[in-house]
Amino acid sequence: MLVNSDFSRRAAVCAFEHRWVPSPQPGVERVMLDRLGGERARATSLVRYAPRSIFPAHTHPGGEEILVLSGTFSDDSGHHRPGSYLRNPPGSRHQPSSADGALIFVKLWQMPADDTDTVRIDTADSTAWRLDGAHQVCVLHQTDHEQVHLLRLPSGGVLRLDTRGGAELLVIEGQPICGDIALDPLGWLRLPPGDACDLRAGDAGFMLYLKTGHLDEPTP
Repeated sequence: MLVNSDFSRRAAVCAFEHRWVPSPQPGVERVMLDRLGGERARATSLVRYAPRSIFPAHTHPGGEEILVLSGTFSDDSGHHRPGSYLRNPPGSRHQPSSADGALIFVKLWQMPADDTDTVRIDTADSTAWRLDGAHQVCVLHQTDHEQVHLLRLPSGGVLRLDTRGGAELLVIEGQPICGDIALDPLGWLRLPPGDACDLRAGDAGFMLYLKTGHLDEPTP
């Protein structure tokens, strides 16, 4: 299966374009943002768990990155509420579930074999954030290969993205504008290396997930 699989081109999925499709597990459905492969795929998705849903225990040979957007997502490491950021390295195993329902942003099979850190960050904790010029940043993961942050930009602000190694963002709050693309919450945008973009904040500002530097070689 191929979804937004040409990494040399800009790709955008607005919230009104979301198409929820069932996963193999009842009660778990997803929006495929990009995908290379079948059930074992390099994939970026929004995943929605219905209350009392559970996914069978499984291993992630290529690693897994999760940001909890709403509800409570649970696995072997505990119960993770909105704002929780998780990185499960290649070869890790868990059994996800949600007692009350949850919405998560998930990236699968996108970690190199030497990325061995298990990460748990509560981005709802104000101490995880720092001021960087006109915007606030919460560092989630940083290597020579990629940089992952949450960013807040106030009303009227402008942020020039570093796209030398590509960039990818998911809107959490607000309505950022990149050129002629206006994104609402849960809108997703992927920019190929060198595709310059100034993000402009509307009246309410915005908060988003941002990953940069990882698209020079999009498939590990």
